[in-house]
Amino acid sequence: MSGRKFTFEVNRTSSAPPATLFRIEADGARWSEWAKPIVFQSSWETQGDPEPGGIGAVRKVGLWPMVMLEKTVEYEQDRRHVYALIAPKTPALDYHGEALFTPNASGGTDIRWRGWFTEGVPGTGPVMLALLRGAIQVISLRLVRAAERETATAQDR
Repeated sequence: MSGRKFTFEVNRTSSAPPATLFRIEADGARWSEWAKPIVFQSSWETQGDPEPGGIGAVRKVGLWPMVMLEKTVEYEQDRRHVYALIAPKTPALDYHGEALFTPNASGGTDIRWRGWFTEGVPGTGPVMLALLRGAIQVISLRLVRAAERETATAQDR
């Protein structure tokens, strides 16, 4: 095992409030409603504290046969969600992701989504880095669009 460490960060800005973005991102059962084409199936394997997506929650996301289980390891309501990939085994060992939602001066939200892992198979780190960063780039864009649609719909009522 090489043990090389890899990290990435994806930054976005949204006009939606942090609470809306957090609620959508932390609700693992609903990812399939907004995170396509990366996530076609989503559900809860286990609910956490607080329910459903808090500490200990395990979301199932992906598309069979490549379904990932991600466990919530840190949870700060409306602000920060940290999760760990617990299955399947990949060359990205001990993968963790962190979605951070910070209010900004324009009334919206600055989003910082980071990921980090250890290379498990020599030479696979750069490929896994590109795949994971690319997935988070697409997912974060879809998250912003979903939150802004929801915010606009609520404002129209």
